[in-house]
Amino acid sequence: MACALGYAEGGALARELGGARTICWALVLALPLTAAIAAASLASTPVSGVPGTAWAGFAYVSVFSMFLGFFAWYAGLARGGVAKVGQVQLAQPLLGLGWSALVLGEAVGPGTAAAALGVLACVVATQRARVERIPPPTPVPAAVAVAPGPGRSPRPVPAAPAAGGHPHGRADRAVG
Repeated sequence: MACALGYAEGGALARELGGARTICWALVLALPLTAAIAAASLASTPVSGVPGTAWAGFAYVSVFSMFLGFFAWYAGLARGGVAKVGQVQLAQPLLGLGWSALVLGEAVGPGTAAAALGVLACVVATQRARVERIPPPTPVPAAVAVAPGPGRSPRPVPAAPAAGGHPHGRADRAVG
């Protein structure tokens, strides 16, 4: 459930922040918890016997698959919508199963193949479903109170939009 919430919120944030900023902020916010878990793990497990190739593989997966891969993932969620693009991830285990059979010669039983095809059929069905994106509501400009002067009473004056009213992006003020 936490992963689903994270993907949904990340996809929504990626529309505003972009994919790179979304994953970077997620990592910054998760740092206290992940640093504490890593410190506890390092304290209880010696790492002196871990070969350099294992560390290189860990670094590769950390930087390319997880960190940089999420840039593209969140950008895709922002462009295509969480409901539609998020379903593509359900095909990932199927692809892993297929590649393990083709590349590594893993045996795939009939039950596993049937389950994989069922998941693939569900992914195809969700990709063909019509999803309507509801645009965000247009903000209504707040009223600006004009201070009363001699012989004037306070009255609300609609605020000018920030962009478009002045060539330098400043809002024009109503005086009167």
